[in-house]
Amino acid sequence: MINFIKGIDIKLLLHINEKFKHDVLDRIMPRITSLGNGGIIWIIIALLFVLNGKTRTLGEMIISALILTTILGEGIIKHVIRRSRPFFNEIEDKLLIVKPITYSFPSGHTSSSFAAAGILYSMQSRLAVLAFILAAVIAFSRVYLNVHYPTDVFMGIILGLFCAHLVVYAFNESFISDLNILAAYLVHQ
Repeated sequence: MINFIKGIDIKLLLHINEKFKHDVLDRIMPRITSLGNGGIIWIIIALLFVLNGKTRTLGEMIISALILTTILGEGIIKHVIRRSRPFFNEIEDKLLIVKPITYSFPSGHTSSSFAAAGILYSMQSRLAVLAFILAAVIAFSRVYLNVHYPTDVFMGIILGLFCAHLVVYAFNESFISDLNILAAYLVHQ
């Protein structure tokens, strides 16, 4: 099964490289992918929300989702799976960006992008559609630049949306109420 998935991954990666490669995209995609470096674009957006009293909680939720995706994706999953990046095995083209040093699965750029977009969508922000478009373009840039397989990006999307869901749940008043009840119970025991 794993060899079947890897075969599909390689075919998709090669297809993207054959059909989408263009000098203009070769100049644009490194810039787009750099927006996701360290989740910087999403951190900036979150901080802008935090600085505005009306949207402070939204900013805190985005930051929380980014932290959660980093812990799960970069801190745990990548070190358990330990998948090499495409350029180590199949793609020999010159990379258009600095060679990433971490493992490939899942895509951190993608998971952080979709975590932030998922928070904005869940909180019914008018920026949600734009955030999803940017997240999708950042995700595509990772495959275009040969630093991720398509399944790395797909699982990054799932991880990001899952983390967004967890954060929305954690910020939900009923969750906080449940924690207060549990704390009161434990104190009185």
